[in-house]
Amino acid sequence: MQILEETSRTLNEFLLLPGLTTRECTPQNVDLTTSLVRHRVGETSAVRVATPLVSAIMQAVSSPGLAVALAEMGGLSFIHQNQSVASQAEEVRQVKAHRAGFRTSEVAVKPTATLGEVALLLAEADQGLAVVTDDGDPAGAFLGVIGVEDFHTRRHGADQAVTTRMRRREALRTAPPSITLSEANEVIWDERLDVLPVVDGDRLVSLVLKADYQAHKTFQHASIDAQKRFRVGAGINSRDFEERVPALVEAGADLLCLDSSDGYSEYQAETIAFIRQKYGDTVFVGAGNVVEGRAFRYLAEAGADFVKVGIGGGSICITRDQKGIGRGQASALIDVVRERDAYAAETGIYVPVCCDGGLLSDSHVAIALAIGADFIMLGRYFARFDESPSRKVQVEGQYFKEYWGEGSRRAQNAARYGQSDAIAFEEGVDGYVPYAGSLYDQVALTRAKLTSTMISCGARTLRGFHEDAKLVLVSERSYEQNSAEVRLRVPAGE
Repeated sequence: MQILEETSRTLNEFLLLPGLTTRECTPQNVDLTTSLVRHRVGETSAVRVATPLVSAIMQAVSSPGLAVALAEMGGLSFIHQNQSVASQAEEVRQVKAHRAGFRTSEVAVKPTATLGEVALLLAEADQGLAVVTDDGDPAGAFLGVIGVEDFHTRRHGADQAVTTRMRRREALRTAPPSITLSEANEVIWDERLDVLPVVDGDRLVSLVLKADYQAHKTFQHASIDAQKRFRVGAGINSRDFEERVPALVEAGADLLCLDSSDGYSEYQAETIAFIRQKYGDTVFVGAGNVVEGRAFRYLAEAGADFVKVGIGGGSICITRDQKGIGRGQASALIDVVRERDAYAAETGIYVPVCCDGGLLSDSHVAIALAIGADFIMLGRYFARFDESPSRKVQVEGQYFKEYWGEGSRRAQNAARYGQSDAIAFEEGVDGYVPYAGSLYDQVALTRAKLTSTMISCGARTLRGFHEDAKLVLVSERSYEQNSAEVRLRVPAGE
């Protein structure tokens, strides 16, 4: 037995001391770009993102829809592995089918569909345009498009067929798959088009919309690959990796991550070894979770491209209660970051660290980055948004989103928790989180807060933030001082 002479600290126990804010420390000069995978010190990582946030490998969080939205905002999602290999690979393909500025058809109908049916489908999907194919499948033969500006159900009759108001393919200006986004936008503006279908033979590949032009400018930090497809990650486990990994690689996953509550194991090393033997360094794989430096080094030496830190700190995780295993997230990060930097100094290889869990607010994200995390994985944060796959429900007059842990009976993710074929005991809970609206708005707000914090600390890059940050422990008396009750003014009429 060994007892460490430390107090296990959470992120909530620290505050940052302000640094000198220079004239160069402006929002335009702050760069939140970070590395996701290992690289030589002084060189650029092969996978980088402009927003240091990734979504957790959870059923209630990382759907293809959320993955696209987060990639647009400069982050990245990990499609969960608690599903069949074929299903997970298909979800990865759905994300990779999106190119920045090129929409895939979200609403497709048969030519025999009625205008009323189209109107309902467009309203449900919150879209303005549907494609018409011979069989109503997006992959069917492309016949044309119909949008909300092409008909009015009262004027033209809700029971009329789509063919009475659709714009037929032969009358549309189309483009080949080789067209670039800048070329497509030039065609749209020069020829005064509202839509440019990109076709390959009789199949629709994608749509470029004039209405998206401003959005393209807004999402200038989108996470994209060399083909301008959105980046996406995928979770794997140490059981069926020989089947799952090849399927995910073929589907186009940009990076993989071993999804386990405790990653300090020979099973993870064996999984990484399989990937290295089969693909060399062309496939990126993260490992974890760990809470101390020796575990980080074990996985780094095994070939992990990044290492996740955190056991028992998640908002829906009860591993500490059930098994007595874990560590305060701040203490875990401090130890692992120290080992990461030592490993980089010894080997010349920098292995990024991901903070996973123990974050209840945007200020905790800032503290974790200051301690040295390269990027942050969040579950509860993303589960609250419109784009997450869980249901929005009303409870006692307030809206919530369903949220459950991968260690709960609802998830039945035995592979993640090392249990046999079924969950013998739960390490996660099943509940609700307050609904928070759009991912786009909230991620932009989080970015703004991080930028402001870095400016106050005199930092313009995340690496500089970590190197120069000064943190101080917060006493219980400090908490009391910050918790004095103030009755908030309620605006008139509310």
